[in-house]
Amino acid sequence: MRLQKAPPLLEQLKAGLEAARAGALPQSALAKACNYTLTLWGRLTRFLDYPEVELPNNVAENSMRPVALGRRNWIHIGSKEAGPRVAAIISVVETCRRLKMPARDCLGSVLPGLGDFPLGRIAELTPAAWATRN
Repeated sequence: MRLQKAPPLLEQLKAGLEAARAGALPQSALAKACNYTLTLWGRLTRFLDYPEVELPNNVAENSMRPVALGRRNWIHIGSKEAGPRVAAIISVVETCRRLKMPARDCLGSVLPGLGDFPLGRIAELTPAAWATRN
């Protein structure tokens, strides 16, 4: 169905973007937005070549919801270094959730030895690698 309905709509969209870009000043926000979209056109239309690619982005949006909600609560997180650390933990927790594995167990076994772990073997600590071992 997407191969029947999407291509004509995408061609209309592309033609509209090209027309808007042609009518805008080169350094205007509109021209920049059109250029950005047209530069990524191949990526934006890749779903036509791969039917297994899901169109809705609900999974991505839902994974960002806790971060958006927590932002207000974490405004006084402590230091500049704390923000990236919290982001890393959230990323691991979300990965565990998507892999349907217990984040508490994963973090509980990985975090205590993290300080002494060789950087060259850090991939062994990912949730997917942890799930394989456990």
